[in-house]
Amino acid sequence: MYIADESTIKSGRVTDVYFERALEVIGAKGLDKTVKAEITVKGLPEGYDWAVFCGLEEVLELLEGKQVNLRAVPEGTVFKENQPVIEIEGKYSEFAVYETAILGFLCEESGVATKAARMKKAAGGKTVLSFGARRMHPAVAPAIERAAYIGGCDGFSTVAAGDILGINPSGTMPHSLMLLVGDTLKAAEYFDEVVSSNVPRVVLIDTYGDEKFESIRVAERLNKRLNGIRLDTPSSRRGNMRKILEELRWELNLRGFSHVQLFVSGGLDEEKIKEIADVADGFGVGTSISNAPTIDFSMDIVEIEGKPVAKKGKMSGSKSFLRCNKCFLSNITPYTTSQIECSCGGVMEDLLTYRIRNGKLIYEFEDVKTIKDRCFRELRHV
Repeated sequence: MYIADESTIKSGRVTDVYFERALEVIGAKGLDKTVKAEITVKGLPEGYDWAVFCGLEEVLELLEGKQVNLRAVPEGTVFKENQPVIEIEGKYSEFAVYETAILGFLCEESGVATKAARMKKAAGGKTVLSFGARRMHPAVAPAIERAAYIGGCDGFSTVAAGDILGINPSGTMPHSLMLLVGDTLKAAEYFDEVVSSNVPRVVLIDTYGDEKFESIRVAERLNKRLNGIRLDTPSSRRGNMRKILEELRWELNLRGFSHVQLFVSGGLDEEKIKEIADVADGFGVGTSISNAPTIDFSMDIVEIEGKPVAKKGKMSGSKSFLRCNKCFLSNITPYTTSQIECSCGGVMEDLLTYRIRNGKLIYEFEDVKTIKDRCFRELRHV
């Protein structure tokens, strides 16, 4: 398989070749120096004015043991353009070949987390599940699901991600089960008989017949055991999804099935979710999350041997990313260890804190739910 395993990444082989060639010159001419390099975003995807930082844990695992110091904002932090999220200090030769992998971790995972957050906001806080692993290389499925969960998804579908993160994957039945059984109601009955009662009974309703009549059939048979129905109708047959949902809600409520939730999946994006957020109870989102626009981080030297220096278009010098713990106001300043009072009376704290010192990891990795909670708190401010 065309997969770079952990040992290949840690050996520095997943690098752009120009870093290797630069190091040849640096070594031959005695140019290796202590530098500080920061990671920022110059421009976010079109229509974005904030993003969610994700991928730090893998960066720390990659650089642990290297003779570097590293400061970083916490995972789940909401940030904007030109706000540094990581600073690495050390001999340039210690981390040069890892720039490609570091940016790869951050760009993709932050992109997924950001898109998931935007989906959750579009849904008005209602349930959003990540169903997008099938749209990406399977080797990165757990990373995609973790990022989606941090950004806003209430769950994900991939079994391997559930094993790694300690979270039960979400999902009930595919169209293939309905087709093999030959009838929606019979498939629902079989599922109810066989699958653990811990798994919610959410029945896929639109494989064969009309959504309304199939929903009524299933609801009348499973009754209180039916948790929800899912609509995954192809676009060629979808019609007016809002009207379909309104009709289903009416018919189910009329018959005493107001507890049955309505879930929609298939081809959803932010705008489509906004159109039906008030009449649906939850959403399964695939491609829009897993194929999210990347967050285009770059790594740039801002200091050499203690002296501020940077390429044109970049602000030189080590920096502090200050944020008020009360009003969420943010400010970028030259690096400072001083405590600064905000105009609101709160304290401006530096989000960039040491995670690695002299190659030693001094940071205990956080539980993914803790990171998710941080992200949710910060998303209230954007």
